[in-house]
Amino acid sequence: MHDRPKMRRHRQTKIVATLGPASTDAGMIGRLFATGADVFRLNFSHGSHADHAANIATVRALEAQTGRQIGLLADVQGPKLRVGRFAGGRVHLSTGQAFILDQDPTPGNARRVQLPHPEIIAAARGGTTLLLDDGKLRLRVSHNRGGHLECDVVTGGPLSDRKGVNVPDILLQIPALTEKDRRDLDFALDQGVDFIGLSFVQRPEDVAEARSIVGGRAWIVSKIEKPQALDQLEAIIALSDAVMVARGDLGVELPPEEVPLAQKRIVRASREAGKPVIVATQMLESMMTAPAPTRAEASDVAGAVFDGADAVMLSGETAAGQYPAEAVAMMDRIVSRVEQDPGWRQIMDAGRASADGSISSAIAAASSQVARSIGACAIAAFTSSGKTALRVARERPGQPVLAIVTEQAVARRLALAWGVHAIHAQDARTMAEAVARATLLARGEGFAVNGDTVVVAAGIPFGQAGTTNSLRVATVK
Repeated sequence: MHDRPKMRRHRQTKIVATLGPASTDAGMIGRLFATGADVFRLNFSHGSHADHAANIATVRALEAQTGRQIGLLADVQGPKLRVGRFAGGRVHLSTGQAFILDQDPTPGNARRVQLPHPEIIAAARGGTTLLLDDGKLRLRVSHNRGGHLECDVVTGGPLSDRKGVNVPDILLQIPALTEKDRRDLDFALDQGVDFIGLSFVQRPEDVAEARSIVGGRAWIVSKIEKPQALDQLEAIIALSDAVMVARGDLGVELPPEEVPLAQKRIVRASREAGKPVIVATQMLESMMTAPAPTRAEASDVAGAVFDGADAVMLSGETAAGQYPAEAVAMMDRIVSRVEQDPGWRQIMDAGRASADGSISSAIAAASSQVARSIGACAIAAFTSSGKTALRVARERPGQPVLAIVTEQAVARRLALAWGVHAIHAQDARTMAEAVARATLLARGEGFAVNGDTVVVAAGIPFGQAGTTNSLRVATVK
C-alpha cells in the first residue's frame, strides 16, 4: 500500500463509491480507494447487516493501514411505494383504458391491482398523476372513491408485481423513516458510520425527526429526490449537514428538462449555506458493462464539477458493475482534468458564496484571499467541529485545505468536503504551536517543501468550537 504522502488527492472534488457484490473483498475495496474513492457508500436497500458490517470492518482496516481518513455513508432505504401483485405476475395496460388502484390484497389483473398505501389514496384527487415502474407508465386519477382510485392510463405498457409508484403532484403524509430504516439506523450508528443518507425527504420536519434519532453521532445527508423538497429547499438544507442531488427518483418525478436546473439550484443553495453537496445517480452508467463511459456521461461529471459540487457519486458502477475500479479511475481522471482548466478556476472564483457577517466566515474568506495573494501551498485550518474547514472550503480556494482535527469522527466526515485533506492530530495550545504543527504536517503530508508558505486559520482559545478568529502566515522550514 502507498505511504501517506502518496495518498494525497491532486483534485478538490471528492468521489463517493458505493459498495456491493462487485466490491466486497478487501482487495477490490483497496483498489477503489487507491484509484480515488474518498467516501464509501453502504446501500441499505440491499444486503444484510452482516454484509455491511464486513464492509465497514474492511474500510476501517484500510484506513488504519494507510493513515488516511475515509468516510462511510449509510444510505437508508426510506419508504418504497409499490403496487401489489398480479395473478399472472404481469399484465399489459393499454393507453386510454380505465384502471383501478384499491386496497384489496387479492392478486390483480388488467383492470385493477392493490395499492397498499392508504396515504396515497387519501391524498389523491381528480387530475393527480401517478407514475409506475420508474415513470414508464403514467396514470391520471379520474375519481377518488374513498377506498380506491379510478384512473385513466395516459401511457400504457407492461406492469409486473411490486413495481414502484411515484406521486409527483402531492405531499404525502408518510414519515421519511420506516421501521426498517430505524433498525438499519441503529445498526449503522452502532457501527460508527460517518453519514446517514436520508431518503424521501419532503419537508424540514423529516430532517428534524432524523436528527433527533441520530443525536449528533453522524452527519445527516438529506437526499433531494422529491419535487416537494424543492418547495422548502433552503429550510431543508439549513437543518442538514450535507445534501445529495439524488437524480434517480428526482428524474422520474420531474420532467427531464427540469432535472439539470434542479441540480444547479440544489448545488448553488448548498454552497451558499456552506453544506457539502453530492451529485449522484447514473454519472457513468454505461461503465456497468463497458470499460469506458460515453462522451455524454463524461460531460455530465464535468458539469457537476463546474457547478462546484463537493462530491460526485458512483452507484451501480462500483456496486454491481463489471469495471468498478476502472469507473473510479475514470471519475478521478475527469474531475482532475476539469480542475486543471482555467475556466473552472474562473467559475469557482465568480461563484463564491456571500459573506454572512460572522468573524469565522470573515477569517475563512481572508485565508483564501491571503493564500491566493502570496501563492501559499495550503491553508491549514484547526477545527474541533469541522466548521472552520467547511467555511474555508465554502470559499473554493485555489489551495488545498489541511483540516487539523482532534476528533477522528470529525476528520472522517470532512472526507466529503471539497478540497479538504483531514488530519487527525492533537490540538495546539498556543498560536505558535499551531503554526509549527501546521507547517510540519503540510510538509509531512506532501503539500509543502521547505521555503513554501502556509496560511493558518485557528481559534483562540484553542479547543472551543465556533471561535475561529486568528490568521497567520508561516514559512515551512
